[in-house]
Amino acid sequence: MDVLQQRGTSFNIGVGLGKLLKDLPIVKVMENITKQEIEMEKMKSLYLAFAPHLLEELRGLSEGLRLPFNKCAARFSGYDMPKVAAMGCSALITKDYYVRNYDFSPVLYDGCFSLLQPNNAYATAGYNLQAIGRHDGVNEHGLVAGLHFVSNDGYTEGLSAWTSIRMLLDTCQTVEDAIRLLEEIPHSACYNFSLGDERGNTAVVEASPEKVRARRDEVLLTCVNHFQMEELQEKNRAFIENSIKRNRYMQGLNSGEFSHKEMFHNFSDKHSPIFFTDYENLFGTLHTFSYSFVDSRILTAIAQSNQVIEMDFRDWVGGTNLQETELIGFIENN
Repeated sequence: MDVLQQRGTSFNIGVGLGKLLKDLPIVKVMENITKQEIEMEKMKSLYLAFAPHLLEELRGLSEGLRLPFNKCAARFSGYDMPKVAAMGCSALITKDYYVRNYDFSPVLYDGCFSLLQPNNAYATAGYNLQAIGRHDGVNEHGLVAGLHFVSNDGYTEGLSAWTSIRMLLDTCQTVEDAIRLLEEIPHSACYNFSLGDERGNTAVVEASPEKVRARRDEVLLTCVNHFQMEELQEKNRAFIENSIKRNRYMQGLNSGEFSHKEMFHNFSDKHSPIFFTDYENLFGTLHTFSYSFVDSRILTAIAQSNQVIEMDFRDWVGGTNLQETELIGFIENN
């Protein structure tokens, strides 16, 4: 896992990302699973409406990858993506902290944790997905977000959930800002979005191509891979037993008994009920990401790693870089 730290223009950030990814397997994987062409004007209009600086990052990515812009946009913009396979994710959110595991296959994993400070967007830290998208992350205002696949019911042309995560982290300050943006974005599939901010606000946005709804709990919110609001439950997959089981386990945790660090280790420990190793069937834990709203600290690690990034994100925003340039973990199949 590369740790990428960049500050400056969005174009130069894209160039740096392209140079990092150029010889990595994920570039070929994206070539094989994305469309050869997309409706460029539709993609551009959405980017201009919600996060125009990301168009510049895409242009820089195109240069860094030495790939024509139209091909780069088709592979990495997150617009009009083919249907993706089911993935698992578990998040727990309180007014004090946010903790989350991402579960999928290492074959479809960028292998990059980015800390970015663009000139024309908020500084962010998070795990890359399809280059410019994000699985999860936090921004300089203490807004945290993560995606949770639900289903492909009603799948349509639109923005991927990981592009949506990146846009809201780059442009929103609070949970309420993020909800408003998620209500406007055209969603291509059914996803949950877990959200929290340093003001103590939390929410799970349940979003389908047709409806977007938010649910809340002032004490403890958990988020997995099925819709819980009654009007959206028909969108769930036929078999959600694993998702229900994970949710029940997290709901049984008394967050008041766990510090941020203790809850992080509860998620990242390979013996945890929410840590999985079924990578061959697209259900293995790849990383744990967490953030404390109390002291702005990030705790994160990849699967079975002895290295944990522990940092005050405010220090990084202030100009202090991390010493780590990579993380090493271990993939253990069932």
